[in-house]
Amino acid sequence: MENFSPANCIQDLQYFGEFGGVNPSISDSSTYTFLSAKTMSDTFEGNIEGCYLYSRHSSPSNLYLDQALAAMEGTETANVSASGMGAITPTLMQLCSAGDHIVSSRTIYGGTYAFLKNLIPRFGVKTTFVDITKLDVVEAAITPETKVIYCETVSNPLLEVADIRGLSRLAKKHNLKLVVDNTFSPLSVSPARLGADIVIHSLTKYINGSSDTVGGVTCASKEFINSLKNVNSGASMLLGPTMDSLRSASVMKNLRTLHIRIKQHSHNAHVLADKFEQDGLKTVYPGLRSHPSHELYKTMINPEYGYGGMLTIDVGSLAKANELMELMQQRNLGYLAVSLGFYKTLFSAPGTSTSSEIPLDEQATMGLTDGLIRFSIGLDNDIERTYQMMKACMIELEVLETQNISL
Repeated sequence: MENFSPANCIQDLQYFGEFGGVNPSISDSSTYTFLSAKTMSDTFEGNIEGCYLYSRHSSPSNLYLDQALAAMEGTETANVSASGMGAITPTLMQLCSAGDHIVSSRTIYGGTYAFLKNLIPRFGVKTTFVDITKLDVVEAAITPETKVIYCETVSNPLLEVADIRGLSRLAKKHNLKLVVDNTFSPLSVSPARLGADIVIHSLTKYINGSSDTVGGVTCASKEFINSLKNVNSGASMLLGPTMDSLRSASVMKNLRTLHIRIKQHSHNAHVLADKFEQDGLKTVYPGLRSHPSHELYKTMINPEYGYGGMLTIDVGSLAKANELMELMQQRNLGYLAVSLGFYKTLFSAPGTSTSSEIPLDEQATMGLTDGLIRFSIGLDNDIERTYQMMKACMIELEVLETQNISL
């Protein structure tokens, strides 16, 4: 990503609070007053900027966060929402109407999969799920009714990498919109700089980073964001997934430390992935040379932020996975919990948790095995100590045999 530093773009934003505070003032109001009736009328019609009407439309706190996230992703503007799904679902509904078609990666967050598979078909929109890593397969799935290619930069939970440049070329060739969920790789990858039309995040995860807030964002052109927020036809406006101003202010403060946190998450995950692989565990991490898309991912990342904080290992069975996760939790190595981006390590068996919406036969087809454990690696200061403690758990449960252990 030549000449683009997402952390610098965030750092260069400077706001003054109403009374000179170093943090912008929080607009703790649901509705706003006008000095004249005409100004209210003009605001309803979208003819006046800088005036606030009602917080479902917009609020100062939300707009501050919009600006910061748009700067981070290199898009014209953004629209925050009350959850990641509150960003994904209105975005896709704004882009598609009855009779339209979406080509989606087969390995995506379970909630997104369920929306595309079970809910949006009620509105006449069909989805074809494909192996997003094969551009010829993606193109073969495109029909005259296709409007969107949808993927995750790094897929949940299998950590497949989407060739965003290649997908962008396909999207432009067929006059489609490329929508990329970048939740797993903020700062590491800047999809809009690689050709994505729309970039989505669950702010709940790395961007907020403290597992105390649910939020989402859609980053895109002014034209598209304005369509989302249109009072008569905007999916985000009319479905109402509004982020609370207090939560916006909280995320905004945490965003300022994202660059520090991402570097540590990535460093720790890379160390553990290297050691797990050396120990003979089936390990998937984009930073490993054994990852099928490692060389591609090297060309996509902003290198200083590394390959991300997510990795998976396969321990052979669900029973063994559950046993290991319970023991690691007992040893204070992290939490048996869904989500990611927390300062402590989180681990889960995605087949029975975050991807449980995907039918078992389809899980098998995509390579989602019973024994897979997804790790969101935390901000541990001494990652060697963490590794030794995890290794001890694995030896105790015979996930690892002592003769196979790296020293």
